[in-house]
Amino acid sequence: MIADRHISPGAENDPVSVAALVSLFRDHPSRDLIANLTTRVEVLEARGKSFPITLNDRTERGNCYICRPSAGYIDYGLDETRHFVSNPALRAALRGLIRACGPVLAASRLDNQVQVNNWLFSTNPVPALTLSDATSIRDTLVGRYPDRAIVLRSLNRLADRDTISALGQAGFILLPARQVYIFADRSTDPKYSRNMKWDRKLMRATPHAAVANEAFGPEDFTRAEALYGMLYLDKYTPLNPQYTALCLRELQRRGIVEFAGFRDRETGILTAVTGLFRSGTTLTQPIVGYDTSRPQEEGLYRMLMALSQDRASAEGLFFNMSAGAAEFKRLRGAEPVIEYTAVYVAHLGRRERAAVRVMERVLTRVGVPLLERFGL
Repeated sequence: MIADRHISPGAENDPVSVAALVSLFRDHPSRDLIANLTTRVEVLEARGKSFPITLNDRTERGNCYICRPSAGYIDYGLDETRHFVSNPALRAALRGLIRACGPVLAASRLDNQVQVNNWLFSTNPVPALTLSDATSIRDTLVGRYPDRAIVLRSLNRLADRDTISALGQAGFILLPARQVYIFADRSTDPKYSRNMKWDRKLMRATPHAAVANEAFGPEDFTRAEALYGMLYLDKYTPLNPQYTALCLRELQRRGIVEFAGFRDRETGILTAVTGLFRSGTTLTQPIVGYDTSRPQEEGLYRMLMALSQDRASAEGLFFNMSAGAAEFKRLRGAEPVIEYTAVYVAHLGRRERAAVRVMERVLTRVGVPLLERFGL
């Protein structure tokens, strides 16, 4: 695990991109863009900085974890116990513990939230925040939404050490969420591991044709929705964001996400796709999908990761590879780090405050050791 090292903080959000995201969700109902999400997207301006914010009520049902903590900690947590099917006793104990936390999370009312810097992705790189920024965000949102918890996801001590400190001084509480993997070598000529060399060799010899962002047509986004679904919804879990072709097309058209992928040279059909999102000094990959019916030796997933990793290196960016596939990412130079969600509930009732403190203790004392031990 990473100790006291940290990387440079991200730059501020691009106000044009923030406005583009907000306009997208004003132009289309959220369920038309992300099939398992209902939310409202607005802009927050604080000390000259711009953030997309989402608003959700705890009475809403069926929302995925990007706007609903109970879906992340309870529903997704239960689903993740599939990794322990070979150890029934441990799996049963974990499921019992997760279910026992349900009433505590409900008492916290974190599902009734305003979420800051929510780009509607699993990973939202956080711009650097000072104490003045944190208190301005806090005071503005408490005044505007006095009955809602204030939530900020995707923080880690490698990229956000100073921001985490500022949020803590402003009264935010850190809740461990998951373990993510960051490729932190910003050199334009990084040292390749053996697996990284194999991946590049595969890309040079592949029968698939690379597809750049500008070459994506309308039919490609329909195919991209299907490819993403094969991996993230079918192979993993339907609890992940269910992005539609409309959403993917508009994210590209409005300049929020840049797409790349591979086509079958004979049919011209897209066989693998990735969507890249840049925020400050960090690159993330919120969209990944490939045709899981094709032979594994074609290495479509490996090539997508190599393509994105090379893009980060070429531009001197940190590559947050998000969660999952722990061993695969370690073998490609990524470092594990715990990701946190910062929440502010001091303006809410005693019951909500107490519930969040209980969550903090359980997640820190039980959740973090499990995440680190099993790479979840």
